[in-house]
Amino acid sequence: MDLLNTRIAYLCERLKLIRVGIDWPAIAQETIRNEASFAQFLEQVLSAEIGAREQRAREVLLKMATLPTLKTLEQYDFGYASGAPRAQIMELASLAFIERAENIVLLGPSGVGKTHLASAYAFKATQAGIKTRFITAADMMLQLATAKAQGRLQSYMNRAVLGPRLLVIDELGYLPFGRDEANLFFHVIAKRYERCATIVTSNLPSRSGRPLSPTMQRSRQLSWTGYCITHISSRSPGRVTG
Repeated sequence: MDLLNTRIAYLCERLKLIRVGIDWPAIAQETIRNEASFAQFLEQVLSAEIGAREQRAREVLLKMATLPTLKTLEQYDFGYASGAPRAQIMELASLAFIERAENIVLLGPSGVGKTHLASAYAFKATQAGIKTRFITAADMMLQLATAKAQGRLQSYMNRAVLGPRLLVIDELGYLPFGRDEANLFFHVIAKRYERCATIVTSNLPSRSGRPLSPTMQRSRQLSWTGYCITHISSRSPGRVTG
């Protein structure tokens, strides 16, 4: 029996069936106890392998997302951020905006939980198998400027900007942009527009009536106490849910 187990372990390793190699003895014992069929045994070991692979994929996506901290919608304090539009926040949790390649802008003063929500959506996306990236606006501008100076801006755009299906740009407006930086930011939004979903958080005041980017000119804003959520739809620009 030991020789047989060794051969099975070797075959599982060659086939990269990691979970099968670990779980099959326990599943086999359970199959015998339940007097189940060989087909049921095979189904269980294959299901275990698929579950393990999906979990590993989620872990890889989460690592690649570079989230500052793990946040969930369940942890969001609606009592503290009393002006937050609960219905719209929960609607976005369906992640349908990613399938529609919509851009979401979260506007509001510091402390209302914009980064928390953006992180929660990003985390939820990784757990749904969606390639995601979270980055602050300052870090993105630094990386863009470096890539441009080194003559690899297009490569950076293809990998870091167009690669993720969901890109979260946090803290836009905390540091001022110069002309070159503003042009690079516009380039990022323009490249992703109608292709991939983007979430932008910002404390920039909207009282001037000017959009954050020329690509957002058709957007409208829903305002609440200290909070604003804007949908920018690639299919129907200017459509606001609410």
